[in-house]
Amino acid sequence: MVNSYQTSFPMTSAQALKKYGEPSPSNPHMTLWDVPTELEIGVIPKRIYCNKDLVEPLKKAFQSLIATGHVKELKTWDGCFNIRKKRGLSSMSLHSWGVAVDVNAFENGLGQEPKLSQGFVKCFTDNGFEWGGLWKRKDPMHFELK
Repeated sequence: MVNSYQTSFPMTSAQALKKYGEPSPSNPHMTLWDVPTELEIGVIPKRIYCNKDLVEPLKKAFQSLIATGHVKELKTWDGCFNIRKKRGLSSMSLHSWGVAVDVNAFENGLGQEPKLSQGFVKCFTDNGFEWGGLWKRKDPMHFELK
């Protein structure tokens, strides 16, 4: 894959902590987003508990997936909000603040070569997401806010 998707450095857990405060289900930055009916995509839940800052970029990414036909590549929704540390590391995952999503985890695991198409990835990166598939420690299922 071409490195053209990466336009900024990912948000660190320290930056997320400073911006959003302690991760918690009752954090005031969190919301239960009712996914609009026109964006209901098979595996996507009808309601997503996420950070308020994630709603608009995720809505646009879903719209882009539908408009481009890449929605057919979306096979599993593997979560958004989950307070935990990054796998194998001591820092907190951005899932702890609800600003990251995982998709198609079964074939895009941590450390694996990405199986998502360039077009699919572009639907997210063009709408404010950083993609973990380009990182040194590849995490191709992972998209997070820039």
